[in-house]
Amino acid sequence: MEQAGAGLEKIVMGSLRRVPQGEAPALAWPLVCGSVVADRTRVLEFADGVLRVEVSDAGWKREMQGLAPRYVAQLNRYSGQKVERIEFVIRQV
Repeated sequence: MEQAGAGLEKIVMGSLRRVPQGEAPALAWPLVCGSVVADRTRVLEFADGVLRVEVSDAGWKREMQGLAPRYVAQLNRYSGQKVERIEFVIRQV
């Protein structure tokens, strides 16, 4: 079963590395953060090494900032494009 997971991971990584420059981190976001977080956040843009992600409120922003280093490491691993940091932005109502 582990080999299947590793094989799938290689396929995903290969696919993400073939998308146009700047798109891979946004496409990798749901894979990195998981479906629960992905459903409650929205990638706004990726530019100059910064992935901007919209969150619903200050509580989510604090929670996500604590997880950001882990997310950055995984984004860099999957996307092959250098993500320096994630900026969490509270949704404007």
